[in-house]
Amino acid sequence: MELQSIEKSFAGIHALRGIDLGIRAGTIHGLIGENGAGKSTLGRIIAGATTPDLGRILIDGKQVTLSGPRDALRHGVGLVAQELNVIPRMSVIDNVFLGNELARGGRLRLRSMRRRYAELQERYGFAVPADTVVGSLRLVEQQKVEILRTLARDAEIIIMDEPTAALPQNDASTLFDIVRSLRQRGKTIIYVSHFLNEVLAMADFVTVLKDGHLIDTSPAAGETPRTLVRKMLGQEMDLAFPAKTSPVGSHPVLQVEGLSRAPAFQDVSFSVLPGEIVGLAGLVGSGRTELGRAIYGADRFTSGSVRFNGEALKVSSPKDAIKLGIGLVPESRKDQGLMLSMDIMDNMTMPHLGSYTRAGLINEPGRKAATSRVAQRLKIMRPVSGLPVRLLSGGNQQKVLLGRWMMRNAKLLIIDEPTRGVDVGAKQAIYVFLNELAQQGMAILLISSEMEEILGLCNRAVVMREGRVSRQLMAGNLTEDSVRRAAFGMQEDGE
Repeated sequence: MELQSIEKSFAGIHALRGIDLGIRAGTIHGLIGENGAGKSTLGRIIAGATTPDLGRILIDGKQVTLSGPRDALRHGVGLVAQELNVIPRMSVIDNVFLGNELARGGRLRLRSMRRRYAELQERYGFAVPADTVVGSLRLVEQQKVEILRTLARDAEIIIMDEPTAALPQNDASTLFDIVRSLRQRGKTIIYVSHFLNEVLAMADFVTVLKDGHLIDTSPAAGETPRTLVRKMLGQEMDLAFPAKTSPVGSHPVLQVEGLSRAPAFQDVSFSVLPGEIVGLAGLVGSGRTELGRAIYGADRFTSGSVRFNGEALKVSSPKDAIKLGIGLVPESRKDQGLMLSMDIMDNMTMPHLGSYTRAGLINEPGRKAATSRVAQRLKIMRPVSGLPVRLLSGGNQQKVLLGRWMMRNAKLLIIDEPTRGVDVGAKQAIYVFLNELAQQGMAILLISSEMEEILGLCNRAVVMREGRVSRQLMAGNLTEDSVRRAAFGMQEDGE
């Protein structure tokens, strides 16, 4: 595939500027850049999901027009998107052949479809039972279904957009094996990812985008995370975590005692001091997210108690929590946090409109001024432009959610997966910002599946296992080994 002078704009903002790129057959080609660099837009253009404003696309030396995903598939190009496009209530085989069913005379050729599915499984080594309901599968298995659907349509070029963003490490390793096996069978993989070590371990070539421009394409073997960051950002960046802060008070902002909501979590107790970042760690399904939602009032707990600033916390909904000064940045910003069709100002101020309203009228100048102040601090461009947040990069979307709780100076911030799906530059900015909030006295409950974040940001960690607190780790014994042992229910050495 060859891309020539590709241009794309959204609402007057350039996403891609004059992109010239060649993709070699039978290779894994990494595509990286900061949030907003244009990599996902470029991937969607290659997959036919977005039409370029200018430029040409050539496949095997012939110019093609990719007017939609189905058209792209006819030219051998398929997309495995970050948000999986499966039908949960349908079986695996029905999902694989969806829109591409084998039929004759208006009737499905079920035996032929099963033979074809068995051939695909044997050829690519995907052991996913044909009749299993897709919604019952783990995420990595659902990704296999998406890949099989693409292969069933004879795709030779497969774009994978952030394929491991929501996967735990063991499932990510499974996906790496799948990608390498596809390359061995002659497929071409365009691998879009924020995880630089992942790209370097997988890719033959890597292309760096910045502000819609193609900065460089080079063999991955000659790059390191630091050289890629320098190309992405245009400058050197310290990849270390900021120095940890110390609590600024001795009276807990949050005190949880024996909290239960079976079967999600049971008998959970811990506290968070002002100016302290406490990590909530554990394997996927350990009850971390459900616990955070219960404290915030999004879900009811059945027993136990929560005290906020020394008083019994009585919240029946997030509205009550917001009034008290509790904020939540949820695990999925698109599904649970943002109003995607609204702009930055509306998303930041929606929970706090009462503060900008008098006699039923909204004080628009005051709302714009407050949004601009917070956006400037977070380095979000054009905060009052009217641009829908769905068009923002993942890093800027996450900053919008953080900014929402700066509008009212929240006393407690519960943040679930703070850097999921954001690039290395945005990650560093979010880490520094959380550290600054803690320095100013905010109590932070940080829920993360990223070991580095728990170790690098947190003063203490509460490790959960199967809905219960497995161990609380203080600064002196907060190590990767101790967190893993607690998460898997293993005893410490010497116990």
